[in-house]
Amino acid sequence: MGAILLNWLIILLMDTIGTVIKNARKKRRLSREHLEKDTKIKKEFIKAIEDEDWSGLPELTVVKGFVRNLAQVLNINEKRVLALLRRDYPPKALAVNPKKEVFEKFVWSPKLTFFLGVVIIIVAVLGYLSFQYSRFISPPSLDVFSPREEEIVTSGKIIISGKTDTDAIIKANNQPLIVDEDGHFEGDIEIVEGTEEILIKATSRGGKETSILRKIKVELVK
Repeated sequence: MGAILLNWLIILLMDTIGTVIKNARKKRRLSREHLEKDTKIKKEFIKAIEDEDWSGLPELTVVKGFVRNLAQVLNINEKRVLALLRRDYPPKALAVNPKKEVFEKFVWSPKLTFFLGVVIIIVAVLGYLSFQYSRFISPPSLDVFSPREEEIVTSGKIIISGKTDTDAIIKANNQPLIVDEDGHFEGDIEIVEGTEEILIKATSRGGKETSILRKIKVELVK
């Protein structure tokens, strides 16, 4: 029994599925056209099996059916040829382009839409909070249009104007000015003889300050 099994194993290792089918067909002196009529398998498929041209054949389950049919007609041991087929049929032939198959199987689902929407909202909220925090801990911007450096003042009032952050508080020599919705501010403050400078200070909600000092020359007309 052991010798028979060993002999069968040696034959299995030496033969291939293609050579076994081809030799059996030639032994019975059958053409592929004749075998096509007896098995209802296209002669092109029979040739592909004999040549072991797996690219010219359908999927493995269909090829197994072909081999069983051929084994019955050619009087070959069915278990043996199926064992040869399992050994010789390359797994890679089942997926010529795995990346393409993965892409084709991808389907956009409502669940994925919901998940993506949640991610976008979270990113937007985190971005907004980060922006607000950055503004909170940063000193406000400040541009002063008036007065100019070394401006000569001839009356008891001077116009203060400029631009800052919309939520900043503006004071000129400790006198508050109104900031509009665009961050612009403008107003006049009283000055007296001997005033030499105007300190414009912008204070953020976080208490950070930005200051600009402008020198002036007061020459009041009496």
